[in-house]
Amino acid sequence: MKISVKIDYACRVMAELARLHGSGELAQIERLARIEAVPATFLAQILGKLRAANLIVSRRGNLGGYVLARPPEEITLYDIMIAAEGEALGLSGNFQGRTGPRLKQIWEEVRESFIEKTQEYTLAQFATQRPAEMYHI
Repeated sequence: MKISVKIDYACRVMAELARLHGSGELAQIERLARIEAVPATFLAQILGKLRAANLIVSRRGNLGGYVLARPPEEITLYDIMIAAEGEALGLSGNFQGRTGPRLKQIWEEVRESFIEKTQEYTLAQFATQRPAEMYHI
């Protein structure tokens, strides 16, 4: 299983928006694309999904841009992942045969654990100011 590029980009852009949170500064798409090394056209699609999920707010005009819809402490990794890609660990739906029902139960347990774990991490926790802030000795 891989984490999609869309989820990775969404997390990185949300982290940048978290860094700006409370400053009154709006982030323009060009700046976000440059800082987080995300193609601007792809970023526009991602921002649309984040806005539809009510994680960000956009303001139009020359001085427009994007801001978080709520504080970084209230946005989880799970929220961002679901906004970007939809259902977490979607199951195939084919659980026939002798092993199918038990395997379905196992996958559902794995999915629940995955959801719980990604809900533990908030945007504030991975939106550090500098990479060095992540490491404490």
